[in-house]
Amino acid sequence: MPIFNVGAAGTSDSGFNVDNSLRFDSGSSDYLNRTPGSTSDTKTWTWSSWIKFNSINPDVNSWIFGAYSSASLNTKIYLDINNNINVHTEGGGTVYRVQTDAVFRDFSAWYHVCVAFDTTQGTEANRIKIYVNETQQSLTEEASGYPPADWDGIVNNSSHAHNIGYGVEGSVYFDGYLCETVFIDGLALTPTDFGEFDEDSGIWKPIDVSGLTFGTNGFYLDFENSGALGDDVSGNGNDFTVNNLTAIDQSTDTCTNNYCTLNPLTARGGGTFEEGNLKYTASTGDSSIFGTIGIPPGMKVYFEVKLVNNTAQNAIGIHNEYDPGGTFVKGGSASGMYSFKPRGSASVTQYFNNGSSTNTATSNYANDTIIGVAVDNENGQIHYHVNGTYINSSDPTDNNPAALVTGFGGSSEQYLHFSLDTTTSQPINQFNFGSPPYTISSGNLDENNHGNFEYAVPSGYLSLCTKNLSEVLG
Repeated sequence: MPIFNVGAAGTSDSGFNVDNSLRFDSGSSDYLNRTPGSTSDTKTWTWSSWIKFNSINPDVNSWIFGAYSSASLNTKIYLDINNNINVHTEGGGTVYRVQTDAVFRDFSAWYHVCVAFDTTQGTEANRIKIYVNETQQSLTEEASGYPPADWDGIVNNSSHAHNIGYGVEGSVYFDGYLCETVFIDGLALTPTDFGEFDEDSGIWKPIDVSGLTFGTNGFYLDFENSGALGDDVSGNGNDFTVNNLTAIDQSTDTCTNNYCTLNPLTARGGGTFEEGNLKYTASTGDSSIFGTIGIPPGMKVYFEVKLVNNTAQNAIGIHNEYDPGGTFVKGGSASGMYSFKPRGSASVTQYFNNGSSTNTATSNYANDTIIGVAVDNENGQIHYHVNGTYINSSDPTDNNPAALVTGFGGSSEQYLHFSLDTTTSQPINQFNFGSPPYTISSGNLDENNHGNFEYAVPSGYLSLCTKNLSEVLG
């Protein structure tokens, strides 16, 4: 199943489970910050976090963690415009920087990133080590390369603010999810202090880190307290100040249960992605996008789409090919496509079966209407509801012929596909595949106790996440 590139995300309920991540959105200027109460070890430290990157930005580096005094005095970890991970330390007029040879642009994947900084080492290549999913990365020296022996960076220096998700210079923010975020003061550790290989799947997965020695300025952020997202649970009380992040940014999309999002690599015709790749705004031209995870044969999947700005044709459905030809695909217009299409201010909606369209007399929908989507990839049907009422009174639990969209069999993998037409007022959708980017007033789980939906999940239907996939696929 080639679309299921879930990186380090575990697909088993065994072992240590991570309940929450924190979703950062650059457009909302989300970040955490604190200034240490005292200066500690500025030569030796370790940063570890599980990261799901969310954006392709050819113009701006994406800050992950670091300390900043000025444009000429800082130490930072960031993802550059080419998707290489960099460690940069600067002072006294000199920049020292190394970057991974590998690029990291799989937006369906959770990566474990571990950086060991230790300038007490005599061998320069041992002064900065970057590991991804346990593997030590081959590094290219940029600027002046590795810092000199006994170099003092400004991480752990109490004179300088420390930020997660924000680079002060140029106001650079992070787009993506972080979980199990750990800082160790005074020790250069290895990935095996934070993770292990699953004995069944061979996937790199997290372990319980609560017993580590964190050091004076060390911290452990598990993001489990929605009312205090910057809480340090290491026992040190090194809490971070929360900036522009709210309880809705606490996510259940984690390195042990990876949820479907939109995949920017399949964006055709443009469009803007926000809120952890769960909010999609049309570009100045027609645009289309696929989800990150496919639906295997026999699986029944439920998700919801909020029509934030319902101003144009808006296809919500599936395609039996993934990103065919790498070009724009108008929802419902080709064979192998099955979808439902609200049409903005038009007086009708449409549904499509294998590319063939049918108009309905259904009135269109106001902004913020929630469309529920029940994809039955066993019987080859899609059932849609509008704010909880199923269109055509179809029953998703009963192989019901009243379903508007039918006929794709259920014997092959299907892929979530969405397209938006452009108007002078760009259409906007928010997608809830189980970890919503907007406030849920009720709260409904699937039968495996995953997901969080506004409306009830039909019996037999599941949210699209790796734990559910593991159960379906065995």
